[in-house]
Amino acid sequence: MLETFIDAAVGRIKADIVLKNGKFVNVFTGEICEGDIAIKGDKIVGFGKYEGEKEYDIAGKIVVPGWIDAHVHIESSQLSPEEYAKLIVPLGTTTVIADPHEITNVCGIAGAKYIADASKNTPLEVKVMLPSCVPATPFETSGAVLNGADTEKYLQEPFLHGLGEFMNYPGVIHKDPDVMKKLEAAQKLGKIIDGHAPDTSGLGLNGYIFPGICTDHECVSPEEAEEKVSKGVYVHLREGSATRNVAVNCKAVNAKNLRRFLLCTDDRHAADLKANGHLDNALRVAVKAGLDPIWAVTIATLNAAECYRLHGKGAIAPGYDADLAVLEDLKDFRCAYTFKAGKLVAQNGKALFETKEKILPDAVKNTVHLNKKVGADDFKLTLRGKRANVIRLIKDNVVTEKVVREVESKDGDVVLNGTDLLKLAVVERHHNTGNIGLGLLEGYGLKGGAIALTIAHDSHNIIVLGDNNADMASAVEEIRKIGGGMAISKGGKTESLALDIAGLMSSLPAEEYIARSEELLEKAYAMGISRDVEAFMSLSFLALPVIPALKMTDQGLFDVTKFAFCDINA
Repeated sequence: MLETFIDAAVGRIKADIVLKNGKFVNVFTGEICEGDIAIKGDKIVGFGKYEGEKEYDIAGKIVVPGWIDAHVHIESSQLSPEEYAKLIVPLGTTTVIADPHEITNVCGIAGAKYIADASKNTPLEVKVMLPSCVPATPFETSGAVLNGADTEKYLQEPFLHGLGEFMNYPGVIHKDPDVMKKLEAAQKLGKIIDGHAPDTSGLGLNGYIFPGICTDHECVSPEEAEEKVSKGVYVHLREGSATRNVAVNCKAVNAKNLRRFLLCTDDRHAADLKANGHLDNALRVAVKAGLDPIWAVTIATLNAAECYRLHGKGAIAPGYDADLAVLEDLKDFRCAYTFKAGKLVAQNGKALFETKEKILPDAVKNTVHLNKKVGADDFKLTLRGKRANVIRLIKDNVVTEKVVREVESKDGDVVLNGTDLLKLAVVERHHNTGNIGLGLLEGYGLKGGAIALTIAHDSHNIIVLGDNNADMASAVEEIRKIGGGMAISKGGKTESLALDIAGLMSSLPAEEYIARSEELLEKAYAMGISRDVEAFMSLSFLALPVIPALKMTDQGLFDVTKFAFCDINA
């Protein structure tokens, strides 16, 4: 077989496919080059002057290596892996580094295996990382627990590429014994370790990255990105649905450090993918913000391949995988053709592949377990005085602020009328504990009802927000009935959309799911939610106790900066 590839490379025999009369980005030299690109089997055999059994005239177009999303939670699309691939492969993405942190927190290792197995039905190459923080912290109740011994055991599984984002950065810095076991297991097996360390710098950052943690996608400023890059960290430029920092953090990229940056989406839901794109969207944002287009392409391809040890990916050169995107230009990044392993898999925005029967094992179904019906009185919030610690939203960010507000009470419950405050609750849904964490939120804008969902990073209990107890209870009851998903309640009237895969994802076709989710989203906005807020996804991050400053778990209000529970009474 090697001899055949060499024959094709030197032109003694025709290549299988030749892309003719176009240009391509050479990520090794930072140039735009001219020449035919020849493909034999699943490999690029060369560029120059070639003839092929099948030839594509791509005059006026430019070829790039297939995009590599360097960090994504497929679950955040709210689609099955099969339907997710149908959305992003036509946009030029051929490989993703997937951290199935969400579904693993619900279903354990069976959730991670589901993502790997279902993805095999598609041409999208999915490199699955073993989630490192299940649960993310000991201050919440998750559906599963993976300790140090589990990590050492599972990291040896062939379907796992490395250790996923290490969100418990205080546990690393302060040498938590179980954290040390996980890091040592990855070191022993020579596995890459992804990072997650917002606002970590100086000596603390040194301690965090010393065990081999080599990436970070949580930089909040170019200065933070520059420090991390200076210490050898690969920094992800992230453009998700709720968190977008490409335009800001690409200001840190320069000619000397550009090889230490990656591009990722992290969390991007289906409707956003359909309307605005995937990495092509992130590239548009970066170039519009002033990033050199060839640098941007390099960041989205070669850098990711080298960081994640994806030998043979990320470039157009002899011997490299024939994962290619043919673009109209390097401004809009509209993809005309996507090739994966030498096969045309998408054309002009349409997938040319059909997935086999969807994989849906019992282990990821029927995951909502409540020991009793939740009632309105369960959401009463009693304060000792009139001052409360409140979670305040920050636009376009999962970071929140901790603020103190004057709050009136009546009959043992807070009075929300006439304020911008809402009740926020997290109801445990995995083990029938009956836990309900209660607090207050500012800046969301909902009036006259409640909104609830089973996507609540990272343990994915039921998170519910409302301005009255009755609607909050109705929304949670609707979630219980449908077995997980999204629900709104207004005056006791509920509407919902089921997420039948772990309460996180839908098995519906992408187009149908997007239409139904958009309809529900519009009904949520009609209840007064600010258009500056991504209604459901922004809510889902308010239970994430590893992102500053104040968050809510099923066990109570949590101060991330102090890494301790916070009394709601100020």
